Amino acid sequence: MKAHLNRYIHYLRTERRLSENTLTSYERDLNQFIQYVHAQGVDDISAVQRHLISRYMLHLKEQGRKAATLSRHIVSVRAFFHYLTAQGLIASNPSIYMEAPKQEKKPPSILSVAVTSTLLETPNSANAAGKRDKAMLELIYATGIRVSELVALNIEHVNLQLEFIQCIGSGLKERIVPFGRLAAEALTDYLDSGRSGLVTDRESESALFLNHLGTRLTRQGFWKTIKKHAKEAGIHEEITPYTLRHSVAAHLLDNGADIRAVQELLGHADISTTLKYTQVSKSRIKDTYNRAHPRA
Repeated sequence: MKAHLNRYIHYLRTERRLSENTLTSYERDLNQFIQYVHAQGVDDISAVQRHLISRYMLHLKEQGRKAATLSRHIVSVRAFFHYLTAQGLIASNPSIYMEAPKQEKKPPSILSVAVTSTLLETPNSANAAGKRDKAMLELIYATGIRVSELVALNIEHVNLQLEFIQCIGSGLKERIVPFGRLAAEALTDYLDSGRSGLVTDRESESALFLNHLGTRLTRQGFWKTIKKHAKEAGIHEEITPYTLRHSVAAHLLDNGADIRAVQELLGHADISTTLKYTQVSKSRIKDTYNRAHPRA
């Protein structure tokens, strides 16, 4: 089974050209599934039947996994068996017609403009790490790029003179994303007098944002950074690495930005992904109306 999984991951990497984060997620989910199957005494992938997959999903549910996690697992398993069937490695697909559990659709987490400003002003720009954090937060709010795109930036991807970044998104799609004056000032300060304090003699690193070891900052590193500054700012709302990206979309639409332009800016493949932020804007308008109109 492990050999089949290795070939599948190679296929996703070379043929489908999925991101490393997506590949890691698939591999982690399928390794868990294979371990469960082995524990049930099944060693041949062609011997896996639908009832075994159903038992595995029940096993995950009994562990307290959320609906979103269960959905991700079933999607991973279905995609794996679809590949095995298409390659002629198994005669039939045991996961066909298996449905993922319905998820409760929650609106995206959005910060107000005031709270966002407080967060962006929190990093202490007197030291190298503070300059880096300020530049990261300003840039991600200015552009709405994904955290994976942020940490993947190299110095050559930034054009300070024309104020844009060259961003490589999902599926290795490239897009040019503009940023404004405040982000440009923070980036200039970081590159002029902050980044040199993080570079080590041990390794020459082309990454734009470095950690304390002088190597490329990771998504987990950014997660810790944003949590740290949210706590320092006294922000009690839940903040994730995606919160600023969601906030960019909502704030742009609140201020009349064209939805197609927002879709292009954020790199959404489908406009339906962008449309969910219009619902947030409409709900805000409704809340404002109810609070302000004398006959609401």
